Amino acid sequence: MSEKAIPYKIYLEESEMPTSWYNMRADMKVKPAPLLNPGTHKPLTAEEMSGIFCEELVAQELDDTTAYIKIPDEIRNFYKMYRPSPLVRAYCLEQKLGTPAKIYYKFEGNNTSGSHKLNSAIAQAYYAKKQGLKGVTTETGAGQWGTALSMACAYFDLDCKVYMVKVSYEQKPFRREVMRTYGASVTPSPSETTDVGKKILAEHPGTTGSLGCAISEAVEVAVKNPGYRYVLGSVLNQVLLHQSVIGLETKAAMDKYGIKPDVIIGCAGGGSNLGGLIAPFMGEKLRGEADYRIIAVEPASCPSFTRGTYAYDFCDTGMICPLAKMYTLGSGFIPSANHAGGLRFHGMSTTLSQLYHDGYMEAVSAEQTSVFEAAEKFARIEGILPAPESSHAIKAAIDEALKCKETGEEKTILFGLTGTGYFDLVAYQKFNDGEMSDYIPSDEEIAAAVAKLPKVE
Repeated sequence: MSEKAIPYKIYLEESEMPTSWYNMRADMKVKPAPLLNPGTHKPLTAEEMSGIFCEELVAQELDDTTAYIKIPDEIRNFYKMYRPSPLVRAYCLEQKLGTPAKIYYKFEGNNTSGSHKLNSAIAQAYYAKKQGLKGVTTETGAGQWGTALSMACAYFDLDCKVYMVKVSYEQKPFRREVMRTYGASVTPSPSETTDVGKKILAEHPGTTGSLGCAISEAVEVAVKNPGYRYVLGSVLNQVLLHQSVIGLETKAAMDKYGIKPDVIIGCAGGGSNLGGLIAPFMGEKLRGEADYRIIAVEPASCPSFTRGTYAYDFCDTGMICPLAKMYTLGSGFIPSANHAGGLRFHGMSTTLSQLYHDGYMEAVSAEQTSVFEAAEKFARIEGILPAPESSHAIKAAIDEALKCKETGEEKTILFGLTGTGYFDLVAYQKFNDGEMSDYIPSDEEIAAAVAKLPKVE
């Protein structure tokens, strides 16, 4: 098919939407290490997990063998309100860069939550409702996950308690108000409302918080309140499973026009959007059917992949959650109060960590000001104000396209535009006013946090 025949935006028909999620773990020769009970250091059982998570989600979390899991009709019908999402050919960006590369991005911002997070939020809320629960608790960093979950809970008439990282709570009041509009209660974390929050505040007075802190508080509230369970917006296997709808749609759209990406790029915080985007492509790579260069892009201020240690660690700062084997900076690591937003988790998905460890993907880090320079360029050329998280992928995509300009290679680059930045205007204001700075943790800071990793034999 000729290049002219490829439209700016490729949409699938509703009938072409995926009917099942894809589970990468089924095709992994080396499976991700199991979650461990923090007390016994033994693999966490389904019974133990069911006290924290919904029963059906526990089954999905532990399933390493089923390649395709059917999307319930109720979830698929909800998806139709904003899916299929468009695959966009960035013709204008290609022209401005003067690159022979072809650039595509999968745009996940076409819903009120403004991001990809709704793909898993609606699934987790559905399973909570199906189980007959009163409500759910969660944490949120930049606010996209909290917004998405509050929407999903409103749809299923569930109570929603959100613990929002304090720096984001203060930087993004409008994101907070969207959550409240959908009926959620929003508490800045760490807070005085939980035992673990009080402990963290005592140990770190004046802290701006972290996802690890907020996770601890949300889990405590879920465990102490009958009829509630905890839900998480990233990191977990179940979340990557739900987000695979992104990659499945992307691949279907590309296959429709005979397009094969050479490079696939996603921003990386806990792993939800990256895992979702790469899922079917990684499946082909794992099965030996095709090869792709896959790049995870993380903030230099929270470099789990590029400077972390591959080891078992707590998923939360309060050290009450299960242990996960992942690339980690240490559960006590609290990132600087920058605008990487949802990319400020100290660790990474166990699935993606295993794939990275086994050499199936690579990782790079980017400094904050360079990320916003890329975001500004993209906004001016492509007309979408991107979320700071997405802009990490944009920067890497631009870098790859400019390399093609130097070498003359006509590579096809695919990246994930995970959401919009219209609730991130404080960050853009600081960038425009020249007040944004770059903070990169020292080796000593990281070493101090890593030194406190739990001893697991």
